Amino acid sequence: MIRVLLVDDEHLMRAGLRMMLETQPDLQVVGEAANGAEAVRLAAATSPDVILMDVRMPGMDGVDATRAVVASGSAAAVLVLTTFELDEYVFAAIRAGAAGFLLKRTPPEQLLAGIRTLAAGEAILGPSVTKRLLAEFARAAPPKPPEQVRRSLARLTAREHEVLLLLGRGMSNAEISARLHIGETTTKTHVKRILDKLGLRDRVHAAVFAFDHGLVHRRTS
Repeated sequence: MIRVLLVDDEHLMRAGLRMMLETQPDLQVVGEAANGAEAVRLAAATSPDVILMDVRMPGMDGVDATRAVVASGSAAAVLVLTTFELDEYVFAAIRAGAAGFLLKRTPPEQLLAGIRTLAAGEAILGPSVTKRLLAEFARAAPPKPPEQVRRSLARLTAREHEVLLLLGRGMSNAEISARLHIGETTTKTHVKRILDKLGLRDRVHAAVFAFDHGLVHRRTS
């Protein structure tokens, strides 16, 4: 059973999501929050697997709530729901620790699939969206890796370092496998080891990590 917490300041939106999720035998709504502060409290109290998080809310918004949930050590995967594709709230939420985002107009079957994907430990940003996010993150000149980061990177094997750089270019597992001439199962293993060694939540944050520490530069072609 996948435990889901609903966070949105609009009652009708929460009610619609609850009705949809309650039709699924493997999904359980464990709580509803109308603002970020309530979301943080309920995340601690209900231990959800997935949090459907609105970003634009009065008081504590979804970005700050996501940051607080992640900082608390919660294992919940935050799925940001937004009206506008790739706006500043989405960028901020991904940096804060969200595992992905979907538009509120997303068809129900895609939203349900997204919840299950996050519960399985995967991020749900497609490669094209990841590339657009990373292009935005790369606008500023990337800093050189600090000493602590250098030590973490030194734990990676040569192959894992290659995979990290390709993640930083927004490549999917299939694209990485084709580039390195390895199987997708092997690629998934490398990605998991990279996340474990660097203490990162998912592949999206591995890509952001690569940009933030100057390992990958914005490509102009």
